[in-house]
Amino acid sequence: MKFRSLTGSRLGRVAIAAVPVGVAASLVMAGVANGAVPVSFAVSGSQFKIAASSLDGSGFSQYAGVAAEKNGTPHPVAISNIGTASLSDLCQSVVTDTPLGKLGMLISAGGGGNPATASDLQIGLTDLQGDATFGNIRIGVDASTVKTPAKGEAGGFAQDADTIKIAGLKQTAWSTQAGVFTLNGLHLQLTNGKECF
Repeated sequence: MKFRSLTGSRLGRVAIAAVPVGVAASLVMAGVANGAVPVSFAVSGSQFKIAASSLDGSGFSQYAGVAAEKNGTPHPVAISNIGTASLSDLCQSVVTDTPLGKLGMLISAGGGGNPATASDLQIGLTDLQGDATFGNIRIGVDASTVKTPAKGEAGGFAQDADTIKIAGLKQTAWSTQAGVFTLNGLHLQLTNGKECF
C-alpha cells in the first residue's frame, strides 16, 4: 500500500502501510468478541473472489464486523464502505463443491474502457491486495464517527479517507452490497472451477 502526503521516504510509506493491515487483523477479532457491527444479511457458506485492474472511489471507511450464516456461524470481516466506486476489468468468481465436482460461476464486466460503477458499496472482506493510495486518510478514528453514512460501533477502531484508489485489486470476501451496481458488458458463465485469481 502507498500513502501520499504522509511521509516522503520509502521506509516511512512501508511502516505506515503496515499500520492498517496489522491493526485491522487484531481488531477485527476483538470486534467479533465484542459483537461488532454485522453484515446486514445472512451469508452463504462460501467466500468469493473479486479482482479489478483498478478501483477508483470516494467516501471510504473501514472497521471490524461480522458476517453470519443463516445457522448463526459467525465470520470476522473488515467492513469496507465506498460511497461511489468505478471498477475497471471487474471479475467475480465463486467455486462450490458439488456431486459433479467443482462448479464455478465467473462474472466479468467493466472492460474496454467502460468500467463498472457502484454507489453505497459495502464489502465484508477477509483479504485485500493491491497498490492503494488514500486521500486525506485518518487512521484510528472511533468507528461511530467515520465520515461515511455507514458507521461502526462506538469505541471501535476505524479508518476513513476522502478518496481511495487501488491498482491490481484482489480481494476475498463474504459479502458485497450496493445501492446501485452497474455492470457494463456483463458476462456470466459457469465454469469447472476457474477463479479470478
